Amino acid sequence: MAYTTIDNPELYFQVVTWTGNGSTNAITLDGDEDMQPDLVWGKDRTGTDNHHLFDSIRGTNQRLISNQTAAENTESNCLNSFDSDGFTLGSNTGLNNNTDAHVAWCWKAGGSASSNTNGSINSSVSVNTTAGFSIVSWTHDGGNSTIGHGLGAIPQVVITKERNNSGSWNSYFKYVGNGYRMVLQGTNAKISSSIWNSTTPTANVFSMNDSITSTMIAYCFTEKKGYSKFGGYTGNADTNFGPFIYTGFRPAFVIIKNTSGNNWGMLDNKRDPHNGMQTRLHPNLSNADNTGAGIVIDFLSNGFKCRSNDGLENGSADILYMAFAESPFVNSNGVPNNAR
Repeated sequence: MAYTTIDNPELYFQVVTWTGNGSTNAITLDGDEDMQPDLVWGKDRTGTDNHHLFDSIRGTNQRLISNQTAAENTESNCLNSFDSDGFTLGSNTGLNNNTDAHVAWCWKAGGSASSNTNGSINSSVSVNTTAGFSIVSWTHDGGNSTIGHGLGAIPQVVITKERNNSGSWNSYFKYVGNGYRMVLQGTNAKISSSIWNSTTPTANVFSMNDSITSTMIAYCFTEKKGYSKFGGYTGNADTNFGPFIYTGFRPAFVIIKNTSGNNWGMLDNKRDPHNGMQTRLHPNLSNADNTGAGIVIDFLSNGFKCRSNDGLENGSADILYMAFAESPFVNSNGVPNNAR
């Protein structure tokens, strides 16, 4: 019996926190394994600054902002390099404001991109099939097209953004279905849409039916047992008997969204190293760390459990989530992990 495909999640995903110094700042990932990230999503925890997303396809200092519809911009001296075990920041205050606390969520794709001809539009893809993650760049042709993602498996999540024009972070979630889109930058409920051409992604391509003619970026995820899980649950607004969500691993990072409308929420094991989890950031907001709702969920050895009636995590609605592992519930040798 295969308990997990990945014994050590730190090879493919890590969370890191640091204090800004307003100068050159080499951030080393503090896990037991070295990992050169291909996607760094960072945020100032102390101040009201934007979310910053950098990836190895678009290149250093080429910033996208999850809480805005703005086009990509060159943010000088912000993220200056992707390093063998982290990244180096410059003097820009966005991710290195002096004395402020910061956090970043870091994923490993495949380094330099390769050409992919599986779709009707050729794409450039940096892919890690072991971890089920790819970064995809292409120029959309203003019509109904397919784009190769390189995963070799069906993605449950595809997050897309125009690079040279303003536009929504249109996102496909299997849990919501191919007739809807979610947008990262807003509190919107799921939006009825034909953007995916009412077509579920395949193991080779995803579909996009849109009039835009723009260079695009997509972050694509497929589940890997014991490492990542993408799905949903029905909240019940009960503080004592909130739903338990089985993931098959102890989470390091969870993103949650009420599909009927509310903020997005991000919780991780570095900002809250002990249960329960209460320190949230919101992809759609520039706000600093938010602990106002108290303890909202617990990270457990095999999933997470809702501990409040807060509408974000446990409203009486369908709620989607993305979860990445700190450690599998049981490793490939059948050895269980320890509870928090």
